[in-house]
Amino acid sequence: MLNFKEEIAKKISSVISINEKEIESYIEIPKDTKNGDYAFPCFRIAKELKKAPQIIATEIKEKIDNILENNNDENKIEKLEIAGGYLNFFINKSIMIKEVLNEIAKNDEYGKSEIGKGKNIIVEYSAPNIAKPFHIGHLRTTLIGNALYRVYKYLGYNTTGINHLGDYGTQFGKMIEGYKMWGSEYNLEEDPINKMMDIYIRINNLCKEDEEVLERCRENFRLLESGDKYCVDLWNRFKDLSMIEFNKIYDLLDIKFDSYNGEAFYADKVDEVVEKLEEQGKITESDGAKIVDLEYAGINTPCIIQKSNGSSIYATRDLAAIMYRAKTYDFDKCLYVVAYEQNLHFKQIFEVAKYLVDEKYSKGLIHVSYGMVNLPTGKMSTRLGNVVKIEDLLKGTIEKAEEIIQDKNPDLENKEEVAKKIGIGAIIFNTLSTTTIKDQIFDWNTALNFQGETGPYIQYTYVRTKSILEKAGNVPDIENVNIKLLDDEYALELIKIIYNFQDTLIQVTNKNEPSILSRYLIDLSKAFSSFYNENKIIVEDKEIQDARVYLTYMTGKVLKQGASLLGMKMPDKM
Repeated sequence: MLNFKEEIAKKISSVISINEKEIESYIEIPKDTKNGDYAFPCFRIAKELKKAPQIIATEIKEKIDNILENNNDENKIEKLEIAGGYLNFFINKSIMIKEVLNEIAKNDEYGKSEIGKGKNIIVEYSAPNIAKPFHIGHLRTTLIGNALYRVYKYLGYNTTGINHLGDYGTQFGKMIEGYKMWGSEYNLEEDPINKMMDIYIRINNLCKEDEEVLERCRENFRLLESGDKYCVDLWNRFKDLSMIEFNKIYDLLDIKFDSYNGEAFYADKVDEVVEKLEEQGKITESDGAKIVDLEYAGINTPCIIQKSNGSSIYATRDLAAIMYRAKTYDFDKCLYVVAYEQNLHFKQIFEVAKYLVDEKYSKGLIHVSYGMVNLPTGKMSTRLGNVVKIEDLLKGTIEKAEEIIQDKNPDLENKEEVAKKIGIGAIIFNTLSTTTIKDQIFDWNTALNFQGETGPYIQYTYVRTKSILEKAGNVPDIENVNIKLLDDEYALELIKIIYNFQDTLIQVTNKNEPSILSRYLIDLSKAFSSFYNENKIIVEDKEIQDARVYLTYMTGKVLKQGASLLGMKMPDKM
C-alpha cells in the first residue's frame, strides 16, 4: 500500500538534503484534521539548518509547491499549509480511498507487514512466581507482553515469547522449610496455590521473628542449588502444581509461550558469568560476596553476582539468561516487560552485560517498564495475603457480563461464550488502555464498567458492523464500489483512520506501547459511530448502499484484527 509518510519524506528530503528516513521519523499525524493529514515539525531540524522553524517551513513549502505545479502525474499531495513551525500536508483523498479499498480487498490480514523480516525479537513477560497466587500484579506484564508479542509477530518479526518463571531463589528455601514443619497439615492436591501461599505466609512471618529459622531456609536453598534430592523433588512438586493452576488462566486469556525457561533453567549457567567477569577483572569482594562496582556508569549500587555463602542471585541468573539468549536466538531486541520497581536491577544487569555479550546484544536489551497495580486500600503484598487473584477477577467479570446479557438480551444464543468474550475483553482493554508507565488502582467498579471508552464499546461497534452486513445480505465486490460516493467528511475520516492502521502498529513497536493501539481502536469506533449516525447505510440506491456497506465491512475487519492483536476476541452478537 502506498506510504504517504514516505512520499512526504521523499519530497522534503529532496529539497533540504536531509536523510529521508530521519525526516519520516519526525512526521506526525495531527490530532485536529483541520491541520492536515500529516505534519512536519520544522523545529526538529532547526539546529541542523541554523534557521528558525517558520523560515524552514516557508522555504520547504515554496520548493515543494513548485515541484507539484510542474508534475504532470497525479499528485499524491493536494496542498501544504504553514502553522507556526509546522508544515501541514493534505493528501489526495481519492488516491487514499483507492489504496485502502484495494488493500482491504486483496488482503485477509490488513495491516500485516514484512517490515521485521530477518529480525529476531524476544519478549519476556508474565513470569509468575511458583507456589504463589497469580494475582493482578501479574496482569499487566502478562497482557502488555502478549500484545507486544502479537504485534511484533504481525509485522513480520521472528518473535519468541518467554515466560521467565520465578521458580528459584531463597523463597523456595522458605517454602521447603515451611513444608518440613507443617506439610502434614495440608493436602496440596486440593486448592494447591492457596495452600502453598498459606505455608509461605506462615514461614515468612516466623522468619521475621526467628533468625535461626531464616538460616535454615537459606541452607535449604543452598541444598536445592547443589541438587539435594529431597529439596529438588519438593521443588518440582511445587512447580508442577503451580503450572496446572497457571495454565487455567493462560487458557482463559488464550496466551501461549514459546519457552517456559525460568530462573532455575539458568542455575547451572551462572558459573560462566562469574568466570567471564573475573577474567576481565570486573569482580571485587564485599563482605565475602562477589560484586561488580558500577559507580563509573553513574549507578551507585553495585551489582551482586554471588552471595557470601556461594549462592547465586537473580541478577546472576538474568545475566546467564542474556548470554544464553544471545547464543540461542541471536536477538536484535530482548524486551523485559517488568514493573518499574525493577528499574535499578535492569540498569545494573544491562551495564554488566556489556562485558558478557557482543555490543549488538547489549544494545538490544530493553526494559519495558510499567506502573504497579494497587488496590484502593494500598499496595498489594503476597506476604500479607491481600491480593486479588486473576482467576477470581476473570471469572467475576464473566459472571457480571452474563448478568448484563441476561438483563439486556435474554434470548441471545451462546450467552456463556459471548459473556466470556465480553468479560475477558473488558479486562484486557482496561489494562491496556492507559500508558504502561502509569500506576493503576484496580477497582472492580471501573474494571466492570461497560460504558465509555471500554472493551465492550469496541465489541459493540464490531457487532453493529456485523448486523449491518447481515441486513445488507452480502459484502459487495470491490469492482462495484464507487469511491466517489465516500467523499463526505465522516466517511473520509473513517477511511483515513483505517489507512493509518499499519502505521499505528509500527508506532506500538517503536515505543513498545500497546495503549497506542487501544487508543486507535477507540478512535476507529467513534469515527464509525459518527459515520453511522450521519449516513443511512441500508438505502434504496444500490450504488450508495454498496459503497457504505463496503466501508462498514472494512471497519469491522480492522476492529476485529486490532482487537485480536491486543488479545481480545469479538462476539458476532451481544
